[in-house]
Amino acid sequence: MNLSPLRREIDGIDARIVKLLNDRAAVSLAIGREKIKGGHPIYAPAREQDVLKRLKSLNLGPIKNEAVEAIYREIMSASLALEKPLRIAYMGPEATFSHLASLKKFGSSVDHVSCDNVAEVFAKVESGDCDYGVVPIENSIEGVVTHTMDLLVDSDLKICSQVLLHVTHNLMSKGSLAQIKEIYSHPQILGQCRQWLLKNMPKAQLIPVVSSTKAAQMVAAKKHAACIASQIAASLYGLTILQRNIQDSAHNITRFLVISTMDVPPTGKDRTSLVFSIKDRVGALHAMLTPFMKHKINLTKIESRPSKKKAWDYYFFVDCEGHQDEPRVARALSQLEGMCKFLKILGSYPDA
Repeated sequence: MNLSPLRREIDGIDARIVKLLNDRAAVSLAIGREKIKGGHPIYAPAREQDVLKRLKSLNLGPIKNEAVEAIYREIMSASLALEKPLRIAYMGPEATFSHLASLKKFGSSVDHVSCDNVAEVFAKVESGDCDYGVVPIENSIEGVVTHTMDLLVDSDLKICSQVLLHVTHNLMSKGSLAQIKEIYSHPQILGQCRQWLLKNMPKAQLIPVVSSTKAAQMVAAKKHAACIASQIAASLYGLTILQRNIQDSAHNITRFLVISTMDVPPTGKDRTSLVFSIKDRVGALHAMLTPFMKHKINLTKIESRPSKKKAWDYYFFVDCEGHQDEPRVARALSQLEGMCKFLKILGSYPDA
């Protein structure tokens, strides 16, 4: 078997790829200078969406589209870091799912900043210490992250993008399955694995902690304990994965929001998030939804939360298709504003 000619061909291709990557980086630097000169944000979700869509349409294989996206995520991450050193705040230490979502969206070339909680993520972005924040908003099994929703009401930050992360949970420990007496993880994760735990570990004590990574850190020093966390956490803390994919549903997806100080322009395939409160009268909620029906705008989500300002007073969180600057969406929102006590547009952003 003579592989030398094929390897020389690979070497030649690699040399051309490296040159082209640096040519691309030079253009990115020029774009960065123009953005800064014009006062525009470095990260442009709409442009990101266009680039990835175009690349997938050009891809004829054998590389899969998912691999092309992963490769270009790092290329774009390196370009962003050249244009301006970006800082991205996320909740939890390394290897939490928020950290993985932050890496998926921005790549590894930018600076990812760990925060103790969602409120600190908001504070870092509001103060300008970080350029963007990544926060969880809902899980396909356990539902919404209420603390994030409450912070969105009071903050001036905007939703500028979103990340969908397919979540897999793994049981890991320093010991064997038979030795486990305690299982640590984030409350949401314990909930997402509830049926598996009841069936397979009925005698184990379930102990909620602030993050899955904190659970891994604690279990690394305990003999008769296990945690539920990501595969990367097992590598970081020297744990053995005893059982993989223990989540109750194969379709376990967590949605994360990217928050910033600026709005983003339309892409043609967008989602708008808003929150409103209504006057306490019969049929009030039905009336609030009428403008969307009148202008043929599809609602993709509606969720209620206590306002915490008055008993039995609620905020309603709505996601709808379209961008707030699109005429039909703008007309619907204008009509809605005149009907409710409080209305806030949380942001329009590319739909994942």
